[in-house]
Amino acid sequence: MAAGAGLAAATAQAADAPKSDWTSELVAPVANPILFESPTIGSEVRPLFLHHRLNDNFPTQGGDVQVYALQFRLKLTDRLALIATKDGYVDFNPDAALTHEEGFADVAAGLKYALVNDEENKFLLTPGFTYTIPIGDEDVFQGNDQGSGQFDLFVSAAKSIGDVQFMANVGGIIPLDSDKDTSQLHYSVQAAYPLAQWFKPFVCLNGYTILSDGEGLALGSEGYDVINFGTSNAGGETQLVLGGGFRTSLSESVDLGFAYEKGVDHTDGIFDDRITVDLVWKF
Repeated sequence: MAAGAGLAAATAQAADAPKSDWTSELVAPVANPILFESPTIGSEVRPLFLHHRLNDNFPTQGGDVQVYALQFRLKLTDRLALIATKDGYVDFNPDAALTHEEGFADVAAGLKYALVNDEENKFLLTPGFTYTIPIGDEDVFQGNDQGSGQFDLFVSAAKSIGDVQFMANVGGIIPLDSDKDTSQLHYSVQAAYPLAQWFKPFVCLNGYTILSDGEGLALGSEGYDVINFGTSNAGGETQLVLGGGFRTSLSESVDLGFAYEKGVDHTDGIFDDRITVDLVWKF
């Protein structure tokens, strides 16, 4: 009787114990932070810094751009989260053609919903959207002169196979004023192999394809994630960017991330290379 009672108590205790969340071990993207949204649902604050070097064949003949930003994500339910993916301050430093300018970026926010969370097969599928509010400074190609804002409709997914984690995202940028902004297709894939809590390396590939031109600058490339020039001469153009980096867990709730990206085609485009550093604080 005593043994039976002990077994029943242990079974009840195991049933009441909280289940581990396999998605909490997924390595969140560092590269392409505005458009490569993770499919995981959680609450976090994420300060980040980007140093983007402009291609020497771009009309600016080189130069660089720094972005200082702060992202927010707020878990509303186990499957639904509010996300704020774009804001911050832009420091634009071209070598030629244009002048050095500084100013605030537009603001983008939206929602994502974990439609499928298959714990047994370690598969996660999360559609979502953001809307970019054009309230930034015109001097850094933000603000109301760029149109009425734009939607980003996306789907993110993650799949773990053994110790290897795969993550992907595909989305479409749809401007409300197609004369001011270009429409774009963006897509990202990442493979991560955590070796330890303090070292979680990954490789990634990000791509951007211009679906339709605007009536803005006559450039052969777009600004993609931070800037939408509304270029009138880039329809059908694709920029591919290869990257790699790592995350390290400083504590159970704090991660540090580093990524380096390099443009691998479209050598007259805006993308030479980029360094991204972020700090994720989960709460």
